[in-house]
Amino acid sequence: MLEKIRRFVIEHGLFSPGEKVIVGVSGGPDSLCLLHILCRLRADLDLKLHVAHLNHKIRGLAAEEDAAFVEKVAKEWGIPCTIEARDVPALAREKSMSLEEAARYARYKFLAEVAIREEAKTIAVGHNADDQVETVVMHWVRGSGLAGLRGMLPRSRLIVGGEEYDLWLVRPLLEISRAEIEAYCREHGLTPRFDLSNLDTTYFRNRLRHELIPYLETFNPRFREVVRRSARLFADDYDFLRRQVEACWHEVVECEEEKGIVFSLSRWLTLHPAMQRGTIREAISRMRRGLRDIGWEHVERARKAVLERRAGVKVTLPQGLVLATGYGIFFIGEEGFAPHEDLPLITEEIALAIPGQTRITESGWKAEASIAPLSQLPNSWDANPDPWQAFLDWRKIKAPVKLRPRQPGDRFKPLGLKGGTKSLHEFMIDEKIPQYLRDKWPILVDREKILWVVGYHISEEALVTPETEEVLIVRVHKDFPS
Repeated sequence: MLEKIRRFVIEHGLFSPGEKVIVGVSGGPDSLCLLHILCRLRADLDLKLHVAHLNHKIRGLAAEEDAAFVEKVAKEWGIPCTIEARDVPALAREKSMSLEEAARYARYKFLAEVAIREEAKTIAVGHNADDQVETVVMHWVRGSGLAGLRGMLPRSRLIVGGEEYDLWLVRPLLEISRAEIEAYCREHGLTPRFDLSNLDTTYFRNRLRHELIPYLETFNPRFREVVRRSARLFADDYDFLRRQVEACWHEVVECEEEKGIVFSLSRWLTLHPAMQRGTIREAISRMRRGLRDIGWEHVERARKAVLERRAGVKVTLPQGLVLATGYGIFFIGEEGFAPHEDLPLITEEIALAIPGQTRITESGWKAEASIAPLSQLPNSWDANPDPWQAFLDWRKIKAPVKLRPRQPGDRFKPLGLKGGTKSLHEFMIDEKIPQYLRDKWPILVDREKILWVVGYHISEEALVTPETEEVLIVRVHKDFPS
């Protein structure tokens, strides 16, 4: 078994020669076996070991005896040791966590603190092959994707409570079964402590261990082996997908800022659904690097929102993130993040030259205006497929004509509204104009009224009719026409 673990350590690059390793030791069979193995390998691998043990204050006197046992073993084996206690039940109440979640949080927070204090970069823990099976089954029951179904990795970054540390968490026993570990302890005269809470099936993981997995083994006696093999395959598949996401990242991402990541909608829509999910997951991971277990439901709800291909759709994501759709883009970012968009956005009033061209300097767009007799318009003018062009009855307009952003209390009569007026605010909501764009959206007005919400509806009060003599044609565009 020693040689098997040594090969595993080398294959996965778990340690660097000469480094200090913090070994998490509870006193149970797994961690005691791990410590004994690392003691035997430390000369060969050139390691400095430091034991860390946390009393969770859940099991009273038994927990104190565990701490004393670990301290005694570390002293006998000549290994420096840090032992501390944390009130996990109080932490669970304070953070509204389950006891399991609070214990995990406290344990890894403690290990991180010890590593930082001891200037170590690696923490070794005793997770074994059976723990791997339980982890994969737990993620499967909870509906995880590939990231969860690959189980625990031999080496991964330490993440605690959403915070990612510059520390490595390594699992040298990940391919060693619990039975092998118990046999090793007997062979070497090790007398580990036994935690009776491991038998308590009110804990979710214990129910998996003692009830669900044995039941599944009645269908396939090799169930554990099958799950471990599947986890390795899922890990390879996940790694391949991550590489594909990285390869296409700069093709589909228009800009990546501290507060948000902006995607090109047209390019993103060409991706396979697996890649669409992968890019959304990657964006969430980049914005929240310590976030664990990004739920499939969040990713899929976000993906389906983008597939609607409508501006103004918004989806709430974990830890204060949102996904919002715009015009030809969508973004994932902090609440309030407003990406730059290639649109004729304005913040000040601009008088329109009629006829002529008027530069919208702050956005690099232009407005072109001309007046023509109704009789000279092409037959298909009223079909007008261009949302950036409007035809207005010149006689109904009171000069001067201007472009401006919205103002408090703005109301107008959008085309088709037969009675009264509608607030511009309500109109923008109904038309799904993204909230972050509304204060800069261009509005065409005359001296008395709104004529056109650019890109959307004209006003019923400027509608061209058969009685119209002259038509004001306004076109907003990026460049002068050739």
